[in-house]
Amino acid sequence: MAHDVGSSAQPSGFSRLFAGRRGRQLREALAAYLFLLPALVIIGTFGLFPLAFSAFQSTLKGLNTFLGEFGGMDNYTKAIGDLAYVLAFWIAAICFFLVIRAVINTASTAREHGDRPWIWAVPGALMAAGLALLIRFMFVLLPEVLDIGNKVRGQQATRELFNQLLGEAWRAPVVQDALRISVLALVVGAAVGIVVVRLKGRSPRSSSYYATFVLIFMLLIGGCALGWFTWTEIERAYAEALEQGEGLEIWSQVVTISAGFVLLIIAWWVWGSASKSQSNGSLFLRVAGAALLIVGGWVLIGELPRIVAAGNKDWWQGLLQTVYYSAGTIPFQLCFSLVVAVLLFQKIRGQGLFRLLYFLPYITPTVASAAVFRILFSNRPSAPANSVLGIIGVEPQMWLAQPTGIFQVIGETLGVALPDWAGGPSMALGVIIIFNIWTYIGFDTVIFLAGLGSIPGELYEAASIDGAGKWAQFRSITLPMLSPTIYFLILWATIGTFKAFNHIWVLRRSAALGTSDTASVVIFNEFKRNTRYGYASALAVVLLIIILMLTVVNNRVASKKVFYG
Repeated sequence: MAHDVGSSAQPSGFSRLFAGRRGRQLREALAAYLFLLPALVIIGTFGLFPLAFSAFQSTLKGLNTFLGEFGGMDNYTKAIGDLAYVLAFWIAAICFFLVIRAVINTASTAREHGDRPWIWAVPGALMAAGLALLIRFMFVLLPEVLDIGNKVRGQQATRELFNQLLGEAWRAPVVQDALRISVLALVVGAAVGIVVVRLKGRSPRSSSYYATFVLIFMLLIGGCALGWFTWTEIERAYAEALEQGEGLEIWSQVVTISAGFVLLIIAWWVWGSASKSQSNGSLFLRVAGAALLIVGGWVLIGELPRIVAAGNKDWWQGLLQTVYYSAGTIPFQLCFSLVVAVLLFQKIRGQGLFRLLYFLPYITPTVASAAVFRILFSNRPSAPANSVLGIIGVEPQMWLAQPTGIFQVIGETLGVALPDWAGGPSMALGVIIIFNIWTYIGFDTVIFLAGLGSIPGELYEAASIDGAGKWAQFRSITLPMLSPTIYFLILWATIGTFKAFNHIWVLRRSAALGTSDTASVVIFNEFKRNTRYGYASALAVVLLIIILMLTVVNNRVASKKVFYG
């Protein structure tokens, strides 16, 4: 009997791993990872894989084929000229900057807590190498999968044939070798991490150090790979130009434009430090220095317009229309939504009905509502919009078929002639802007109402006791407390306007001469109409980089302006 009790009290084998306090933590961690696994699979399949596929496809050239010949950065230089090389080098430099900053922050944290985290660099480097090799495996597998379309030609396309060819692609020796080495590196990285835990013991910051070093080495690998790739592409471009007896200025452009941006960054830092000056003389010197740096930077990046002119005019025009679309949508959309939210937040009858009516355009199918807008703003004299203008004595307009700028149209109505550069967005794009404002006012209003509901009423009561009026309360209480909501909506709207496609595609007219074609429409035309899949993928990657840059700028501004209570 005692033997039975003793044996039951001493778990052995696999069960010992899950015994005790550490075993409970391990069970909880495994359960959490199992719950997260489906989400990771979905994100990897529909998020990371399309991104990797776009990056891979953007290096290929050819018409009407997904598996074209390797073109390096040719698609990017066709889109934005030699600015592609500058952008690639700056992305690599940003990777190295983030590595240096992460190392400095890690050292600071280690000194603060008396840790020695540098041993985590070994498993972090191995895990980062494993992840990099896993990405390489994806790029090795992609050509084998894309070649299935060529193998199917001339045969009856059946599910069995596709599964057979897919299995052959997966079992290709080069694919299997890439998979084995990536899995081996990941396993070794995890094993070394476990060994480090056994040697040093687990601390509250062990996982943080491990993840930080994985990120550091991933950025280091990415920066080195991108820098090497850009260097080889520039050398290839010079070799091809030499064979054709032509001259290139890529290196001089990279150096001068990069130096110009560096001077502008330093000028921004000097300008920001001027507020900390202890004397008027120091303030004057800092402001003057910042001004000189700005002038010098502007002179050095004077080469930029010529580089931009060498890119695709349709792409630059699409980006310009996107900027017009975003700038014409976001401010008015947020202002109207905030006014409506403040009004609906009052104790009025039918509050729920009004909220539903304002939210209804957002939940209406986009294509259907855009088709209705196309009828409302038709260029027929009897169209509803033209009929309203006729009541006030204004001549019928072309609306969606009008490529002329809005300000020019207004100027012509008032008898004032404006130059093309002051025309602003076309009237066709203006109608699309109106549609977007009308659609998203309800969504923004609901978000603003949630933000208004989170503001404590005691703040308004205290302000009223101090004699503050409604406008003073709105300016000093409502707006600061709503700053996180405003930041979220600005970020959401910026990303949304740069990615918008469905309603623009429905509302666009050929008579507008492309003045309503935003960047997403240009990408779709290159993909669908021109069947330049690699070039369309390069444009998509450039648009992604622009959105990421805007997101970073928004975050930097929000870190100083947003008040979280």
